[in-house]
Amino acid sequence: MKKIVILGGGFAGVEAAIKLRKYKHDVTLISDRSYLFVYPISIWIPVKKKKFEDVAMDLGALSKKHGFDLIVDEVQKIDNSTNTIVLKNGVQEYDYLVVAMGMGKLKMQGMEHTHSICGKPEEAKTIEQLLDELVKKGHGNISVGFGGNPKDPTATAVRGGPAFELLFNISHYLKTNLMSISLLL
Repeated sequence: MKKIVILGGGFAGVEAAIKLRKYKHDVTLISDRSYLFVYPISIWIPVKKKKFEDVAMDLGALSKKHGFDLIVDEVQKIDNSTNTIVLKNGVQEYDYLVVAMGMGKLKMQGMEHTHSICGKPEEAKTIEQLLDELVKKGHGNISVGFGGNPKDPTATAVRGGPAFELLFNISHYLKTNLMSISLLL
């Protein structure tokens, strides 16, 4: 039986692991997190409609249910000449490799002062904390933005769904919470 290693514990990696196990392959999923973060519902974390734990699915439970092996570790190097993955805490061999690690965010100057609902999962909690601070102050500024890839000639549509959804949630949250603050005064 061929050994398939999947790098990445997001939707693509988990779906690949489940499908490949259905075909009886020996599958190991490697993720640097012990959970699958469900980004589409993370927009509810900053406004306290969902907790972080509600949006994070345990990869161990998914592994047991669907029969793939799970390694929670950081990938240090992919060596395709020897079909090995060097991890922080070991080495994993493979016959076939699926890379589903997602796309990293561009590191542009000034980005260190921003937070993205589509970034690292912890960003949703950071946005929640900053929103709480703003509500406690009773005033402040929030900027919500989004952008496409100007180098993609097929990018003709606006791709701001999560930004719009988060903006609407924040707007409702602020109206509700700031109204209750002004009523208390």
